[in-house]
Amino acid sequence: MAPEWVNPIVGLRVCPVGSLGTTGGPYADHPLTVIHLEGSMFEEILGLPVHVLVVHAVVVFVPLLAALAIAYVGLPRWRHRLDWAVGLLAVVAPVTAFVAVKSGEVFTDALVARGFQGPILDQIFEHSRYGDILFRIVVPLGIVAILLLVVTSGHPRVPQLPGLVTPVLAVATVALSIAALVYVYLTGHTGAEAVWGTTL
Repeated sequence: MAPEWVNPIVGLRVCPVGSLGTTGGPYADHPLTVIHLEGSMFEEILGLPVHVLVVHAVVVFVPLLAALAIAYVGLPRWRHRLDWAVGLLAVVAPVTAFVAVKSGEVFTDALVARGFQGPILDQIFEHSRYGDILFRIVVPLGIVAILLLVVTSGHPRVPQLPGLVTPVLAVATVALSIAALVYVYLTGHTGAEAVWGTTL
């Protein structure tokens, strides 16, 4: 019999890819066996669900973007040292959030297809809702942060703008950054509860 292990992701019992065989294999009738699925770039990387890998990038890049964006607004003298990092994170954070949302949808569909229901599925859906909201915050945060970088760059090609533009962008950046920090916490907390809430 092929070796098995208990995946901490909602307590699933996982068999190695290929161990099911063409006739179902030793795990085919196990109620908690996850069957390997093909056909989506958001499913697996090296045998692991994309979602459980990319969420680590989200919980790093989104708070970093939020923190550095707030610092960029509040510390004008440091802007020349922060601008490149804010600009980079303004692109990377929304991309990782997008991949997390899409891979989470694939992962949730796989769990539903395997018959998961009840409280654990409710927790997963709650986690998904927070993740969707987070994505909808991070995208405008990235856009506003880039606009703020442009209008405060002092570049000669930047047209003269009304005096209110910079303060409005600064306030929007701080507000979206705070919202992003709140929802990255809520998303991560509900995800951790779904995974570890009944394990530890």
